[in-house]
Amino acid sequence: MKKFFIKILLALIALITVYFLFMYFAVYSEGVRSGDLIKFSKKGMLFKTWEGKLSQGVSEELQFNFSVEKGDKKIIEDLENLQGTYVKLTYIERYRTFFWLGDTKYFIKHVEKSKRP
Repeated sequence: MKKFFIKILLALIALITVYFLFMYFAVYSEGVRSGDLIKFSKKGMLFKTWEGKLSQGVSEELQFNFSVEKGDKKIIEDLENLQGTYVKLTYIERYRTFFWLGDTKYFIKHVEKSKRP
């Protein structure tokens, strides 16, 4: 009976591990968005995450909220320097996010300054 419970426990741990690995590494979509970078800040109480907002028009509906992982130092530095300018952001969308990674499912992978159309 003890071996049965150990096997069930190991199977459960394996399933949870596979789930978390899938949620972290699987990419649902990827793309590019451009607009005015209106906000980029570090926020949170226990887990500090980098969050930003891109304005793609005049209404609140045309804003793109995104996150940046802590390890992407170059992207964080570029976004801090480009606040208030027109930028093009390359992003990936994950199926879900973890609270220690960011508030959104969209994570920036490349930033470049762009000309306003």
